[in-house]
Amino acid sequence: MTIVKESAPHLRRKASVTRMMVDVLIALFPTLVFSFVAYPINTLIFYLTSLAIMIGAEFIYVGLRGILPKDGQKHTFKEWFNHAYKGKYDQNNILAPAITAIIYTLIMPAGAPIYAFIVGAIVGIVFGKLVFGGLGSNIFNPAAVGMLFAKICFGSQYQQVSTWYYTIPDTVSGATPLGVINGGMHASIGDYQLFDLFFGRIPGTLGEVYKITIIIGLVYLLIRRSADYRIVVSYLGTFSILMLIAGLSVMGLGTGINPFMFLLYNLLSGGVLFGAAFMLTDPVTSPINPPSRWIYGMVAAVATVLIRLFAALPEGVGFSILIANMVACVLDHYEWSSSRYTWKKFLTMGLLIVIPALIVFLAIFYGGTYNG
Repeated sequence: MTIVKESAPHLRRKASVTRMMVDVLIALFPTLVFSFVAYPINTLIFYLTSLAIMIGAEFIYVGLRGILPKDGQKHTFKEWFNHAYKGKYDQNNILAPAITAIIYTLIMPAGAPIYAFIVGAIVGIVFGKLVFGGLGSNIFNPAAVGMLFAKICFGSQYQQVSTWYYTIPDTVSGATPLGVINGGMHASIGDYQLFDLFFGRIPGTLGEVYKITIIIGLVYLLIRRSADYRIVVSYLGTFSILMLIAGLSVMGLGTGINPFMFLLYNLLSGGVLFGAAFMLTDPVTSPINPPSRWIYGMVAAVATVLIRLFAALPEGVGFSILIANMVACVLDHYEWSSSRYTWKKFLTMGLLIVIPALIVFLAIFYGGTYNG
């Protein structure tokens, strides 16, 4: 048997990388259109800016990698260009950064300063992707890297923006749903209706709030098999179980909260659905084998729940994606990575439910976080 070394994404069926990228673009299209409708000027400026930065950075990177070596002779621009790009730059070098540009735009808030957006886009494409070797070689999701860098550096300068589709009510002072619940969800869960959460009539990012369009895109990707259902099911399933346990724990404190409303509120708030549909399922940064993909989704869910419930920041999806990306490298290690389901892997999956569930219960019931 001959083993051939190839870059990700690794395909297990008759399909092309190009087709998978086109499927992702089609799946993102409804959410992108909705963001244009709700925030036309902001979305247009941000999308064109990120598109120019990321496609431009990819173009420059390919050119630098293929530059002619110094041989003491003069070469024309045409010779240099052909040597740098011929056979090395194709439609995938355009589609990949275009997808990253759309995702990055949709996970940024409309009220982010343009300079913060630009810095995040540059950091995301350069340090989240190109420094690792470009297309198919990055271990982190570049959109998540850019978004988190911009948020950490400039988050205090973000503002909430009202549009015809959503007007910020004075009762919540412009805070996002997760912003008002951090450290006291039982007291603030009534500030937003589930209907508003589902249809995006809440403050948030340009695209993560429109759950209906995200679900449409996710269903399309699953039907086309351009997204692995194992990652989606393990992530959303583990998240739901742990959040339901958290809701039951909060209810046990006598707060009167409905644990199922607690779960739905968390499921429809922030970037849980968007991350599950378009970021965790990235074939480049996710594991190869089916058992590893179950574990990968569960790790991301555990990180999301713990960060969201107990960390200083109310949202945990972006950080959990990067944590899962790091774990994917371990899960793909050649010495223990295989497509077989073994008792050790089932034990790992079980522990990824039981141990975090105990932590959530004990931290809420005895830690005093939700006693207010």
